[in-house]
Amino acid sequence: MTRPPAIQVQQLGKYHGGKPVFSGVNLSVAAGEFVAIVGDSGVGKSTLLNCLAALEHWEEGRIEVQGTDLSTLDEAARALWRRRHVGFVFQAFHVLPHLDVAQNVALPLLLLGRQGADAERRVQSLLDAVGLGPLAARLPAQLSGGQLQRVAIARALVHAPALLLADEPTGNLDPGTARQVMDLLLNQRAEHGAALVLVTHSEAAAARADRVLRLGADGIQTD
Repeated sequence: MTRPPAIQVQQLGKYHGGKPVFSGVNLSVAAGEFVAIVGDSGVGKSTLLNCLAALEHWEEGRIEVQGTDLSTLDEAARALWRRRHVGFVFQAFHVLPHLDVAQNVALPLLLLGRQGADAERRVQSLLDAVGLGPLAARLPAQLSGGQLQRVAIARALVHAPALLLADEPTGNLDPGTARQVMDLLLNQRAEHGAALVLVTHSEAAAARADRVLRLGADGIQTD
């Protein structure tokens, strides 16, 4: 049976200074599907992820996620929508320096009003899954780049979002930890039926996707 699309992108165009970053992007991702997006540096892969999360505006086309047309939402509504439905692994981590590891991971649950023993168990479970259980009380400044990446991944998964967006999630990790992180993302997809869209230069990560798509200036093609 064909799965309904979790993400539907139609003729999306993004411009900087009047020049196209990309245009004519059409993309459909089903609930529970893992799509990897590859392409040359500078073609706008990270920008496309930001658009899918309604973090950046676009000039042409339409993005619909689980039936919600993102262009109809104002900034406050977009922020609330992201908080509830999106897990984003940023390439630059974006962990908060004044919060310890456990507090950084718990932040999405706190923003959703989910606190208490169940929330604490969920945080600890994900920290253990990414190999950071013993480091829960450390501050970000005490962590390596690879450890910060794992904090960002645990934080993106903690609230079991329906949409997972990941920008080079294994880029700072050794091969063994990279496999562990990919296992975690795929387990989340299987357990919660999340749609997973991953931007990567890693052939090993892309090889695990259901589909690999190549982004260029004039749209998306199957790789």
